[in-house]
Amino acid sequence: MTNRISHSGLKIDSILYDFVNHQALTDTGISSDDFWQAFSNIIKKLTPKNTALLNKRAQLQKQIDAFHQNNKAWNSEKYQQFLSGIGYLVPDEGDFIIKTLSVDNEIAKLAGPQLVVPVNNARFALNAANARWGSLYDALYGTDVIAQKNGAEKTSQYNQVRGLKVIQYAKDFLDTALPLSRGSHHNCENYAILDGELVAKLTDNVQVNLENKAQLIGYTGTKQNPSSILLKNNGLHIDIQIDAQSLIGSSDKAGIKDVVLESALTTIMDCEDSVAAVDAEDKTLVYQNWLGLMQGTLSESFEKSGKVMQRTLNSDRHYTNLNDQPMLLKGRSLMFVRNVGHLMTNPAILDENGAEVYEGIMDAMLTSLCALHDIKGSPPFKNSTAQSINIVKPKMHGPEEVAFTCELFSEVEMALNLTKNTLKMGIMDEERRTTVNLKECIRQAKERIVFINTGFLDRTGDEIHTSMMAGLIMPKADIKSQPWITAYENSNVEIGLVTGLSQKAQIGKGMWAMPDEMAAMMTQKIAHLESGANTAWVPSPTAATLHALHYHQVNVFDVQKLILERQKASLSDILTPPLMQDDANLTSKQIQAELDNNAQGILGYVVRWIDQGVGCSKVPDINHIGLMEDRATLRISSQHMANWLHHGLCDEVQIISTMKRMAKVVDLQNSNDKSYINMADSEQSFTNSIAFQAALELVLQGVNQPNGYTEPVLHRMRLKLKSMAL
Repeated sequence: MTNRISHSGLKIDSILYDFVNHQALTDTGISSDDFWQAFSNIIKKLTPKNTALLNKRAQLQKQIDAFHQNNKAWNSEKYQQFLSGIGYLVPDEGDFIIKTLSVDNEIAKLAGPQLVVPVNNARFALNAANARWGSLYDALYGTDVIAQKNGAEKTSQYNQVRGLKVIQYAKDFLDTALPLSRGSHHNCENYAILDGELVAKLTDNVQVNLENKAQLIGYTGTKQNPSSILLKNNGLHIDIQIDAQSLIGSSDKAGIKDVVLESALTTIMDCEDSVAAVDAEDKTLVYQNWLGLMQGTLSESFEKSGKVMQRTLNSDRHYTNLNDQPMLLKGRSLMFVRNVGHLMTNPAILDENGAEVYEGIMDAMLTSLCALHDIKGSPPFKNSTAQSINIVKPKMHGPEEVAFTCELFSEVEMALNLTKNTLKMGIMDEERRTTVNLKECIRQAKERIVFINTGFLDRTGDEIHTSMMAGLIMPKADIKSQPWITAYENSNVEIGLVTGLSQKAQIGKGMWAMPDEMAAMMTQKIAHLESGANTAWVPSPTAATLHALHYHQVNVFDVQKLILERQKASLSDILTPPLMQDDANLTSKQIQAELDNNAQGILGYVVRWIDQGVGCSKVPDINHIGLMEDRATLRISSQHMANWLHHGLCDEVQIISTMKRMAKVVDLQNSNDKSYINMADSEQSFTNSIAFQAALELVLQGVNQPNGYTEPVLHRMRLKLKSMAL
């Protein structure tokens, strides 16, 4: 039985209530009575508006379903006219430029990698926050960027052959990012600083300088014998660390022991897709960790190689500048917080009618309260130097919902005595109604906007659900090559640039989902910079350090200037659904292979979500390749199967049979996890497994899920399991 505290017409779970009163409110100058009364007023004012927006989503979908059922032949012009007629497409109100003030430099002026991490996992959150700086040598040595062949295999002890290949790779990078006036870093025997310039002594005894002398920023040690040399390229710092007595430095002509790169400039601390938080216990952990990050006090103990380790936030980095004055560089990534969207409620708080409060309203109020400790308190480490609270808001559908979030943020600012527009907004362009109205979405938030991005998976999941009645959707691999994807990705950047986001806000691109495939990432992910994105998501601190190399190769802000001159993406392309032209082209074997792939991915993710409360993890796919999975990947896979079921390409019997076979595969893949509960031990196991039943429901009832979202089923089933464990 949940213990609740009544306050200001609300009934608050005692776990959350105690956290707010005894931790989050401490030293804010806001009393408990004032806080809860203000929160209650916001809930009372905004709940009906939130409900109305969700009802409009459902009504629009019904109208779109009816259109497709009555118009089997595709006609782009007719479809656009219809969407305008029902208010799905809104008019362009003319040109404008955003007016956001007090934006952190990491967001506005710099281009670099971005991490997204579940904030309820303290170790992951700390690792991400500390990924502002990363060892290039470690990133190269530990990944497949350096091939394991010809004696360069990873071994239990340090492999000098592999180490030398790492050094060669790093020297190639230095030659590209920090070219010398003559010669190569490969041939440098000594570095020193003389008369404010870097002096490199080459093997032929010639002394050379940097080609661009302004790249030298500072050092540690002495100018004649520096222990590190701080340089900068395309706005990002490079720290060449020197110690000829070290294991690595002793094998290098110049004694370089490492090259440390400024890597994850920003991190999104996620309360949403990568988190399984269904009640007060879960939400309180989310808020506690975010508060700890904002106070600079979060720590986590863990065991590694038989030793207990303590993880805390990194301190700032100390250097001496060229005027011999002390210089500090931020040691941590700038942290956004991603709130949940408008859809879900949470039993942590009940309103005056006994109904669960919308979780998005709760997140806005409580994550902002926690962030007060950063902008108004005296933490040992500052997050936002611009005195801003940067909130990414996902899954908004169109300008009305962005306007609602702006109203919510304004109410929170008043309740917490914050200056207007302290709460900045990131708009995730992952729903089609936002994509086709992105300019007007940005207009609604023009004084708050600091971030837009694209997300292929959620956007595809929404595309499938929106076009559910239009016909059979292509196999997933084919969807990626359709014109609407390119048009969507291009349009996002173009609209961001035309509304003035360049060097004022982030334009981002999506996740590299294969954390073990870094060589492939180094080949492919540079395309995100070439598309005009000044940030892009990576799955780990190691990946951030490697992806940072791309930002030394490409000056994104120069690319953005060129993009403004190109022909704009086609709205007709964006609105053309990825339908199969002829389902007869798929053999029964191909159909089954697609179902297997989807079912295995769904089950591999859902079983951890339901049984273990893990919202994001590396899940082996059907070919046993580890992929980063979260609710976005689940949404596309479940909606894809639901579409094929609805249109008769498969039937319910085949779906259930496929799920049962793939459950056995997933069980086997998790056989080394002692906490894992098998789904497929027997026929009764399928019935008893809440996770298996959740996966089935996501597909069999996929047509009826609001906008194809998976949260309603996942939350209900996770709560069911937790209640059974009491």
